[in-house]
Amino acid sequence: MFALKPISHDSLVAALAKAERYRLLGEPTEAESICRDILEIEPDNQQALISLTLALTDQIPEDPHAFANAISNLATLQAPYDRAYYAGIAWERRAKARHRGGGHGADQYTYEWIVRALQLFGEAEQLRVQGNDDPVLRWNACVRFLSCHKELGPRHEDVPEPILSE
Repeated sequence: MFALKPISHDSLVAALAKAERYRLLGEPTEAESICRDILEIEPDNQQALISLTLALTDQIPEDPHAFANAISNLATLQAPYDRAYYAGIAWERRAKARHRGGGHGADQYTYEWIVRALQLFGEAEQLRVQGNDDPVLRWNACVRFLSCHKELGPRHEDVPEPILSE
């Protein structure tokens, strides 16, 4: 088996930029690998943790474990704002991937997961610094998504009909 090679501390800034570039090129597994290399030498690097989370959420449509991996990674983020905001992104991307994939219950799951994203973006909005409207932008994107997809809605629990005696 081949061994992984460590990167140097001097390459961290360039490696972070390269991870972002790979994400933008639609190669999230490459970005994930770079982030993991960075985290091997600097485990608390918040930018690498955020990039890793985003790279994992990029993989949600193809990898059934990507959402859970992204959510578990959020615990390592130090700022409550970051934990809320990036959790919102994970739930939003999970919802949209489920919507594209369809299947039994997709409309209900999509709706519930978008609502969860909205809750997290609302939380992030309360924690944001002045001038950071990122959670508002994500909130608005989710609301517009729901407005365009009127078929989405919460699950309706079957309420048993009462038995009426004659």
